[in-house]
Amino acid sequence: MEGYLSFLESEIGKMPPENCIFHIISAGYEVSVTYGTGTKHGPGAIIKASQQLELFDGKTIPADKGIYTHPPLIFGLSSEENLTLIENKVYSVLSKKCIPVLLGGEHTVSVGAFKALARMNEAIGIVQFDAHADLRDSLDNNPLSHACVMKRALELSFPIAQFGVRSLTYEEHLFREKNSIFHIDADVLSEKGIPQTIFPDSFPEKIYITFDVDSFDPSVIPSTGTPMPGGLLWYQTLNLLKKMAYERTIIGFDVVELAPVEGFHASDFTAARLVYAMMGLI
Repeated sequence: MEGYLSFLESEIGKMPPENCIFHIISAGYEVSVTYGTGTKHGPGAIIKASQQLELFDGKTIPADKGIYTHPPLIFGLSSEENLTLIENKVYSVLSKKCIPVLLGGEHTVSVGAFKALARMNEAIGIVQFDAHADLRDSLDNNPLSHACVMKRALELSFPIAQFGVRSLTYEEHLFREKNSIFHIDADVLSEKGIPQTIFPDSFPEKIYITFDVDSFDPSVIPSTGTPMPGGLLWYQTLNLLKKMAYERTIIGFDVVELAPVEGFHASDFTAARLVYAMMGLI
């Protein structure tokens, strides 16, 4: 696809993929959203907003490691085929020992990334930032709903860790307890702060972070399909991510569920800043 905009192109131009550690994958997939819509425009809004970022993130210049933006993925009608498209693209990046940065789209896009990670045949933990547990088996008879993402991760045999959750069904609550799913919910983080040690000793050394922007309080990012009060704040989140990067090795991440609002740039820029900050932590 000719003429597409690249992440931070205003500062670094279009870099050749072989010189880049970070690979941006735009997956504007939106099928199962249940409240607000517009997540299909999320990747484009993040990349557009990235043109306003400073190269220096306050500590380092992540772009020095190289950022390549792949042409936006083009989706068809079949959810399974679309997820396979994402899977193959993410796997192609992982197999080159590079860092996939998947931009959604609804949270379902992460399932494609999880399937790519499963092909690595390595011990990998999945870290979820989210307002919701996403542990439903299906929603509206759709097992590939955005509300079922982490249940699909568990079925792929990944250990998961949840942060910032503050909305879940009673069945999801019971499922978490029965299966001893590690979690630090938003109310606990608010009351007790960030623990000295984030992960249990048994959690894998390599982690993939799936970041639903509704994990933030709506005062930070209001432009999302399912906003939920009582969420994480900006520096609280960065400090949490910083400790995770110190304790573990981040091998990839996604940022999903931004639903940009025309004329309101704050959420788009905050999401772009998050993406670049996560690169810096890596």
